[in-house]
Amino acid sequence: MSTPPGPRTLFDKIWDAHVVAEMAPGVALLHVDRHFVHDLGGHAAFTELERQGLSVRNPEQVFAVPDHVISTAPGRTGGNAPWSQMHIDGLRRGCRKWGVRLFDVNDPQQGIVHVIGPEQGLTLPGILLLCADSHTCTHGAIGALAWGIGASEIVHVLATQTIVQRRPQRMRVWVDGTLGRGVEPKDLILSVIGVLGAGGGTGYAIEYAGPAIEAMEISGRLTLCNLSIEMGAKVGMIAPDERTFHYVAGRPFAPQGAMWDRALAHWRGLSSDAHAVFDRELRIDASCVAPQITWGTSPQDVMAIDARIPDPAQCSDPGQREAIASALAYMDLVPGRPIAGTRIDRVFIGSCTNSRFADLERAAAIVRGRRVASHVEAWVVPGSQAVKREAEAAGLDRVFRDAGFQWREPGCSLCVGANGEMVAPGQRCVSTSNRNFVGRQGPGARTHLASPAMAAAAAVAGSLTDVRALRG
Repeated sequence: MSTPPGPRTLFDKIWDAHVVAEMAPGVALLHVDRHFVHDLGGHAAFTELERQGLSVRNPEQVFAVPDHVISTAPGRTGGNAPWSQMHIDGLRRGCRKWGVRLFDVNDPQQGIVHVIGPEQGLTLPGILLLCADSHTCTHGAIGALAWGIGASEIVHVLATQTIVQRRPQRMRVWVDGTLGRGVEPKDLILSVIGVLGAGGGTGYAIEYAGPAIEAMEISGRLTLCNLSIEMGAKVGMIAPDERTFHYVAGRPFAPQGAMWDRALAHWRGLSSDAHAVFDRELRIDASCVAPQITWGTSPQDVMAIDARIPDPAQCSDPGQREAIASALAYMDLVPGRPIAGTRIDRVFIGSCTNSRFADLERAAAIVRGRRVASHVEAWVVPGSQAVKREAEAAGLDRVFRDAGFQWREPGCSLCVGANGEMVAPGQRCVSTSNRNFVGRQGPGARTHLASPAMAAAAAVAGSLTDVRALRG
């Protein structure tokens, strides 16, 4: 069902423009503008498509890239193991068969799917974009409507260029104020997740708005939208503005010439109307947010770096008390103690959350002239070949190497460990990725989510530390 006449939200405007047919109350068949496929699901999808005797309806609207199972070791040619190479080879075969554009291993445009989409101009305001990855909500930072889909849905989209979807409710997170010294967009969104909880956004499409969002660079907006799924919201969005248009202009797949002028005229209307009604609203003061660090096994288990580890004994709810105790036991943390000073073993700066040039630049500013602690293994994994080239041109690779970091090739890497690159059992890792689930970075791995600057600070301190102390 389309929204009734009157003020509409950004979400409503884009959803309504893509409705092909109303299937049932609140359920619509939607046209898909962009479909991204990666190595972990693409091989199986192409195989199933062929098994069913179907074909790719609009191959020119499908783009593929190896990122999840690809090796990030310098000099890599594919996967680390026969099983991962099988996925990459299967993706290649499917793309060749159906004429799908593939950003192959070491292609100048290769990288993590949610990094290369925006940087190549494939992600555009107002489009409906899907990918078989839960963090597809990242692309909403450009003003797109985007979410992750499942295995059967991949085949349906490939064959029909449509998807059946239930319309979610609308939530707005309004952010006033200015982020303080040493506080990054990652800290802001982690604090929001801490307030709403891991299920607080379930059933909603979230729009981020307010002065703090308007002042935020695109890389920060991408980080915000990326983590929307960690509070249960499949969709996270930010209305496109002049900052967005400047970012998109001139990118390889962006409209050009007269098409750019037409697109821009349309994009300028993509914002929530002044009196649009949201089903839920949350207001945040950015100036009250401190650098964040997770302590448990969910992104909602988050705290300010200068706070103390929660004590389950102080929780009145038996279920919550048990969950806190279980998480602390897995993480080997003692209730009531300061979390700062906790010894670490690994640092990972990368993933679709925080692997863009601006992320690496902030981390490099912390480690410049310093050394990684002797007991810490630290990696930097650029989000794409383009990010890697830009960082090397700026000398960031030398800064990281001189400090004792490994400088690796683009890919998902230690975010999920799907390529065999994992944190060892019992090791404690500070990660700029998006999930700290049990075993996410490897069986028995203990993950603390943080911003790039906080991860860099932990690397040189050898422990969880407040980046504001290193900045002086």
